[in-house]
Amino acid sequence: MSRSEIITVVSGLPRSGTSLMMKMLEAGGLAPLTDGLRAADPDNPEGYYEFERAKALPRGDTAWLPEAQGRAVKVISALLDALPAGHDYRVIFMRRRMAEVLASQCKMLARRGEPVDAIPDARLAPIMERHLAKVAAWLANQPQVETLDVDYNALVADPRPWAEAVNRFLGGGLDVDRMAAAVRPDLYRNRE
Repeated sequence: MSRSEIITVVSGLPRSGTSLMMKMLEAGGLAPLTDGLRAADPDNPEGYYEFERAKALPRGDTAWLPEAQGRAVKVISALLDALPAGHDYRVIFMRRRMAEVLASQCKMLARRGEPVDAIPDARLAPIMERHLAKVAAWLANQPQVETLDVDYNALVADPRPWAEAVNRFLGGGLDVDRMAAAVRPDLYRNRE
C-alpha cells in the first residue's frame, strides 16, 4: 500500500507530545491535516496541529477521512476507537510519564483560568493508565491499524533514533535530519 492511501494518526493522552510529533512529521515532509483554529499559545508555542472535525468522530463525522490519506492527523486517545474500518491507519502513539502529563494538563488549565480537576493525581493516574491499557488492547485488535509507541521522554533526550524509527514505520522517505532538528528540548518544561 502506498503512503498516499495511508492515514497517519498521531495519538496519545492530551499533553503527551502529540503536537511535537506532528511538528516532526511536517518537518520531515509529511503534510499535516489541520484547520488552524487553535492558535499557538504559551502551553504550545509551536502550535497544536489540531483538526477540529477529528473531535466529532464519535458522532459519526468521518466524511473528512479521505482528505487525511497521505497526511498526518492528530486524534486523541479517547477518540481512536471511533476510527472506522475501511481505511488503513498508521498510529504513532505518544507515551509520556504520567506525572508529567498530569502536571502539564493542570498548568494548562490553570493558565486558561479553567477549573483544575478535583480528582487528586494519585487517583487520576491509575484511571488514565487503565484508559491507556484499554486503548492499547483496542489498537492491537484492529486489522487496519499498525501502531508505533513513541516514548516522549526518550525522544526529547535523543531525537535521532526516534525520527529514524518513525521514518521506518511510515515506509521511509522522510527527512530524518529535519525531523530530529524539530525537537526543542527547551520546550520540555513539565518534568518529573
